[in-house]
Amino acid sequence: MLLKKKAWTLGLAISAALSASPAAWGQMLDEPIKPLPAKLNLDARKVNLGKSLFHDKRLSKDNSLSCASCHDIAAGGVDGKQFAVGIKGQVGPINTPTVLNSGLNFRQFWDGRAATLEEQAAGPVHNPGEMGSNWQEVLAKLSQDKAFVERFKGVYPDGLQPRNIQDAIATFERSLNTPSRFDRYLLGEGMALQEDEKQGYQLFKNYGCVACHQGQGVGGNMYQTFGVLGNYFKDKGKVTDADLGRYAVTKNEADRHVFKVPSLRNVELTAPYFHDGSAKTLDEAVEVMFRYQLGRSAPAADKALIVKFLKTLTGEKGMQ
Repeated sequence: MLLKKKAWTLGLAISAALSASPAAWGQMLDEPIKPLPAKLNLDARKVNLGKSLFHDKRLSKDNSLSCASCHDIAAGGVDGKQFAVGIKGQVGPINTPTVLNSGLNFRQFWDGRAATLEEQAAGPVHNPGEMGSNWQEVLAKLSQDKAFVERFKGVYPDGLQPRNIQDAIATFERSLNTPSRFDRYLLGEGMALQEDEKQGYQLFKNYGCVACHQGQGVGGNMYQTFGVLGNYFKDKGKVTDADLGRYAVTKNEADRHVFKVPSLRNVELTAPYFHDGSAKTLDEAVEVMFRYQLGRSAPAADKALIVKFLKTLTGEKGMQ
């Protein structure tokens, strides 16, 4: 009788789990990484308008670059270059972070200088080394496009305004979540991952990678010093202003070489890696993390399994 009661109780638990929401699944499994939300509550009109703006080269001074020029959504939300390239071929000082899943980041830019996606959207437009423009110039160009002006009026009561451009772009960027096979695994679909990928995830946890790469974004939710257990910048040499990290924003010595931890979602697609684009391959990036962040070595087989796990974080839905 007792065995029957236990079986009945287990059956109820399994039934409840199978019908649980994604958030509930993450809690039940008590995993450091949580599945992406199944649905986003976003205004479709703003998403569509923001998508148009994201691909609009009129946001740059010479009409040569759009947001998508550096953040190619079909290629992992990056440009594949070591450093971003702005108008007139200007090579920037830092690697382009992915725009995919950027709505999950607690701050924006490597140094966290923007608190929101709206604030971030204005940065490249005004940066002389990126798009090199300003809102006055952008508004002058867009206001000549009657169809575009009408689209703004249909979405925002006050029409075409800088804050509405920022809001629309940010809303579009928040729509760029990329659920992966790993999310399906977290939600109970055990066959979504192969055994070696599951082993890689377990090693990712056992070695302590999840201390920084956790939550829905598998990162993007905290700051960390680059070189916790090894002097990365001494070994690198030729330290630049871009290597200062948060210090460039706060002027607090404790923030020197501190950066926003990047999301590892779609990491298979976002080479080269780190703020300085110094790691050309994912295997090389994992090696650097073991040396400078974990302060330990690991068998090559373990690192290879971790890389296999990381590739399960590549989004399955079609890129826009």
